[in-house]
Amino acid sequence: MDLHLDGRRAIITGGSRGIGLAVARGLAAEGAHLALVARDPARLQAAAQTLASYGRKVLTKVADTTDDLAVQAMVGEVADGLGGIDILVNSAAQPGGTVPPAKLADLADDAIRAELETKLLGYLRCARAVAPYMQRQGWGRIISVSGLAARQAGSVAGSVRNVAVAAMTKNLADELGPDGINVTVVHPGSTVTERTAGLVSQLASATNTTEEEARARLALASSIGRMVTADEVAAVVTFLASPLSVAINGDAIAVGGGARGAIHY
Repeated sequence: MDLHLDGRRAIITGGSRGIGLAVARGLAAEGAHLALVARDPARLQAAAQTLASYGRKVLTKVADTTDDLAVQAMVGEVADGLGGIDILVNSAAQPGGTVPPAKLADLADDAIRAELETKLLGYLRCARAVAPYMQRQGWGRIISVSGLAARQAGSVAGSVRNVAVAAMTKNLADELGPDGINVTVVHPGSTVTERTAGLVSQLASATNTTEEEARARLALASSIGRMVTADEVAAVVTFLASPLSVAINGDAIAVGGGARGAIHY
């Protein structure tokens, strides 16, 4: 299927690794030019090198999305470097919470603030900065990577930040939709990335099990009986970034392989 993304220009925050880098690969394979944004210049350069074989333009920008001035400067530089902005993929956030999650007595105000500052407000800053470029051209796509903690209890910080991203998405979709800009959010579950080994080890320690048992526990949480890969999440995001996704706006798409037992309608 041709997703009509050839020549489109995309910003991917958190683009130096994990789901962000997988999304960059998916967009590059469809012909999009890219700007990878993250805080670590060495990781950014390494990520850009892995994308060279696609033959698309790849910019790297060091920026912290908790800093509004840095976000505005980054977006302006990307617009100049790529000649405009068509797509924003928000993926710059820490993976969800600790294992096991903090109890009420241990929940610190600053820890919650940090989650919202990075994920909710960081995503909002980026959307606010790119929207004028998209509005002027009458087309755009904004996709935020959130998480299935929005649909389940277990982590106050994880649930609150992801529900907040979904609420922001719907509000922006209603406002920007008439300008040709679709805004969506995807909710991954436990996803296979370079961080998976650490997650498995943390879970095994917290549950007093072996790492093999911890892996099996994560796998059985999904209806497909295994963890989804970052590339599989990226395939959905790539479609949402395309003109073919026009019928989807303001909605949350679960990309965790199916939550066992739950019915969402």
